[in-house]
Amino acid sequence: MAAAARGHKALGALPQLVKSLRSEPVSSGTRLRHLPSLRRTFSLYDQINLIDSVPEDQLRFQSYDDTGFKINNVKYEGSLLIVENKIMTWAPKTFAEITAESLSIFKVVHPIPEILILGCGRHIQPVSPELRKFIRSTGMKLEAVDSRNAASTYNILNEEGRPVAAAVLPYGVAS
Repeated sequence: MAAAARGHKALGALPQLVKSLRSEPVSSGTRLRHLPSLRRTFSLYDQINLIDSVPEDQLRFQSYDDTGFKINNVKYEGSLLIVENKIMTWAPKTFAEITAESLSIFKVVHPIPEILILGCGRHIQPVSPELRKFIRSTGMKLEAVDSRNAASTYNILNEEGRPVAAAVLPYGVAS
């Protein structure tokens, strides 16, 4: 009963508090600092190291740098293609070299992954209509992001047990 009385008392004080906050002017000398957007603050990149207990047979990006990636305590240099929890070196060195031919493995892989995460390097790049058409023809969905977010997205979807593939350029690739 005492808790209910305190709740009613606090609720009764709320209108007075709101009224006082509205009536107090903000001095012109005080600069209001904007809070960072939650989207920027809690990007997928920030989640790269949140998943710690991963089964031994499951791949997990642990870090990245300008030249490659660390996956399950092994450092890989260059571009990578990850399909069915297997890591392969991948020929494209720049975003312009990513073509339907460079992703032709998806013509023969069964079952086909639900989603292909394309790590574009340092910046997100526009995917050509031809490449989009090819990826759609395989039955996969495409998520094109910078490579640091590609690593995190792969970790999250793989941890959830979703059929996911990743094609990633090193983070140092600028275009």
